[in-house]
Amino acid sequence: MLYFLYDNSFEGLLTCVFEAFNRKQYPDKILKQEILLPLFSDSFTVVTDVEKSDRVLVGLNKKISQPAVRMLFQCYLSEKEEVDMAIFNYIRKAMLAEKSIELNFADKDVLFLSQIYKKVQREAERVRQFVRFQKTSDGIFFALISPLYNVLPLSVEHFEDRFADQQWVIYDVRRKYGLYYDLNKTEIIHFENLNISVETGELSPEMMDEYESAFQELWKSYFKSAAIKERINPRLQRQHMPKRFWNYLTEMK
Repeated sequence: MLYFLYDNSFEGLLTCVFEAFNRKQYPDKILKQEILLPLFSDSFTVVTDVEKSDRVLVGLNKKISQPAVRMLFQCYLSEKEEVDMAIFNYIRKAMLAEKSIELNFADKDVLFLSQIYKKVQREAERVRQFVRFQKTSDGIFFALISPLYNVLPLSVEHFEDRFADQQWVIYDVRRKYGLYYDLNKTEIIHFENLNISVETGELSPEMMDEYESAFQELWKSYFKSAAIKERINPRLQRQHMPKRFWNYLTEMK
């Protein structure tokens, strides 16, 4: 078997496509560089090259629509190991096909990626719905998330538009990175020591704005008063608001 090893970036994955066509060698599997290979396996380490990945994108845009190209990136954000090879196969088929393959759901890779895309989209929408900010003592609104997929990049525009007049941080504890908006731009941040409860997402009293606790209590009271006891349906509630989000929801504490 031929293995392509890459750096786990989307540009690196597209560089894999470029190298495969250039070398006329197509991998049986695409793996992250840190993964140990079986003994005596044949492998090629792909060095990420943005110029090469851009050339693949230019060619791909001639074969499929812009939404289909974005779909591939969103599938990549699922972080599923089998997705890398599916994206590679999809692009290879798209490049060689006489017409667009994006609606050919009889193809296993097209069908598989369409299913992954829907899951990633659903998770991104849930993050946009279930983020709960807490105001810190220095005036920054802070929230923790831990989504199934790496969907934070898909939510940037929503939060920039929705909370354009306030500084905020949304931090993904599962992937150990976050986004910081300073009223002008959004940038990626990392914390060496996250001095916050990962289990509850609650700020310590000294980090919290003096009125934050009161606002949280008001929100809990509103949530309880708005509920109609006769129509409470825990099963339906879990369906629309998965329990894995509850740790960071103020109203569920």
